[in-house]
Amino acid sequence: MSLLKIKEYPNLKRDKNSNGVININKTQYEEYKIIKARISAREKQGDEIRSAIKEINNLKAELREIKNLIKEVVKK
Repeated sequence: MSLLKIKEYPNLKRDKNSNGVININKTQYEEYKIIKARISAREKQGDEIRSAIKEINNLKAELREIKNLIKEVVKK
């Protein structure tokens, strides 16, 4: 792999073959992976919370329906 320097960015190199940009700073890369993992964990937690809220709302609707049915039975 042949890498070229990028003028204003000392931590970035360009691959001659693929023309892709590569970050050669391992510390920055490790920080990126940690941040990415945290974001993923937050998104998963948000999905779980949204799912729990939907389930709670479904249970509330079912309880209202049961309550209304009980009221009808009591009226008779």
